[in-house]
This record gives sequence, C-alpha cells and structure tokens, in this order.
Amino acid sequence: MRLIRAAALTAVATLSLLSSGCGSTDDPAPASSGGASTSAANGPKVVASTSWVGALAKAAGATDITVIAPPNVQHPPDYDPKPSDLAAVASADYILYAEFDGFAAKLKDAAGGSGKLVPVELENTPPKITSEVQRLAGMFGTTSAADTWISTFNTEYTTLSGQVKAALPDPAPTAASHLFMAYWGDFAGIKVVGNFGPQPVTPSQLAELTAKKPNLVLANAHLSGANPDIPGATRVDIVNYPGADLDLLAVFKTNTERLTAALKP
Repeated sequence: MRLIRAAALTAVATLSLLSSGCGSTDDPAPASSGGASTSAANGPKVVASTSWVGALAKAAGATDITVIAPPNVQHPPDYDPKPSDLAAVASADYILYAEFDGFAAKLKDAAGGSGKLVPVELENTPPKITSEVQRLAGMFGTTSAADTWISTFNTEYTTLSGQVKAALPDPAPTAASHLFMAYWGDFAGIKVVGNFGPQPVTPSQLAELTAKKPNLVLANAHLSGANPDIPGATRVDIVNYPGADLDLLAVFKTNTERLTAALKP
C-alpha cells in the first residue's frame, strides 16, 4: 500500500494534519500532514474533500490524491479550508467532494482549471461502495485496479461481518443508532430499534429510545455531541472516515474490533 505523504500545496504554506474524520485517537489509521497526497508518475491528479472521499478514489485506482480536510478534525465536512489548502485544486484533473461537505462551495470556486468536479455518494455499505468505486474507476481509466480492490473488499467484508455475528450472544442484542450509522447494524447482525440524530437528542426522544431498552448505542464517533447516554445500553463509537492512509478497509476492521469488544460478556 502506498503511503500518504504531505503534498506541497504552495511554496510557503503547508497544511495542518488530517485525522480520521470525526474520529478518536484510536481511529483506523494515524493522522498525517494536511493536504496529504499519494503520488505516482501516471494516473489522474485527484483532490478529495475528505479522507472518506479520498479512500474511494484510492480504492478506484487513483494514486495521486490530495485530501483537503484533515482526518484528525472532529468532523471533516465542517472544516474551513484556507486558501493555501485549496491551491492544489487548480491543477487537479478531478475534484471529488460529498454534497454534505460544508466547504464544497469553496472547492467549486477554487476549481479554476480544467479539473472536473465530481460529487461522490458516501455510505459504507457494499453496494454503494462498489458502485462508487466502479464509477470513479471508469473516469480514471483504472477499472482493473478497482476490480481487484472490490474483490478483496468483498472477501474482507464477509470475514469481518462474520466475526461480529459470531460474537453475538443468544438472544442477539438490539441497538439504538445514530442515523448515519444505522447500516452498521446490518453489518453486525444487530437489529436497530430506534434512530437519533443528526441533531442532539431531546428529552422526549431520549425517553422514547430508553423505553425501547436497546442493549447498544451505535454512536457516531464524528459527532460526539449528538449521541445520547441511554440507561442500560453500552455505547459503541462507530467510525466512517478512514485515517490518513485512506484505507477504507481499516474502517471496517476498527468497527469490527469495537463491536466485538462491546459484545463480550
């Protein structure tokens, strides 16, 4: 796997460190310098809004990737990039972003070159990951590399999901989940009986969730203030953003570890 290195975005400015978008210190991978990039002699030059977007580009076969929002900020979509952060956009072949990135408009404004603006749909489920990786690979001309990655991903996903499901007690627990993390219940074989967020939970909502007596809370590690403490439920901090190495599989490995640890008697 190629290491992410700091990309020199200007002659006088170097970006701040990225961390796993809205993650904690034990998120999938260590942070690296902001404006982190992978480089190669060939292939398109890609600028990605966040590490999650960048991870999909890497899975699709891109090797020259610059990430704008540092993975070590609490919530990458809320990052406010400096002009120096956006310097790489002008020379990019592709500028990838998620529609919910708060700074997407700044990326678009900075795209003064011939680079193509490409919105990317983010959802850590096999169907969505596969479709987005294949779509990006079609743009990049890297279909063979993407097919290899997808094959590895499908195998690893099945293995990791199986590990969590094998750890489930009988009867299986139920969970209340942050809205953006609910699909991790399917990954774990855990029934989600109630959702919350993205806004902070109100007292009445907390009462409704508590009445459902979930065993677990699938918390959004990237929006800590939006996760309630439900009496009798064990909180599991789930991540969606990879670290500076842009390894999307590391997200699944991290969540597997956290879920199986929470399921131990």
